[in-house]
Amino acid sequence: MKQEANTIVNTLKDKKLRVTPQRFAVYANLLSRTDHPTAEQILSDLNKNAPTSSQATVYSALQALRQVGLVREVLLEPGVCRYDANVESHHHFRCRCCGVIEDIPWETFEPPNLQGLREGIKAERYEVIVEGICDRC
Repeated sequence: MKQEANTIVNTLKDKKLRVTPQRFAVYANLLSRTDHPTAEQILSDLNKNAPTSSQATVYSALQALRQVGLVREVLLEPGVCRYDANVESHHHFRCRCCGVIEDIPWETFEPPNLQGLREGIKAERYEVIVEGICDRC
């Protein structure tokens, strides 16, 4: 655990972020999970034993982490912003029955032809979102 803590501290410092207990806790929480949590789920996790974080603090930490590229926002359903510490290129699967979200390797799909976009649009990135029913449902 000490090595993991040092890695997190060094990563935050490398990105020129001040290492606060809240940023550390939010980033450590995201690194420990693969379920693409909402800010509210992260807050609930952090406050399970003793409430010490506020919603505003969690949102502030998430935005700081996002701005330096350590976390990305994932929008898989209307009105719900989820967060992912896996910032490598990948796609997502979302079960429309139970809501589980899983990463799909980038190489799974052929790249789309972005040359066919309307003139004036400059694509910067794309992501495939697959919706369906998972094997547990």
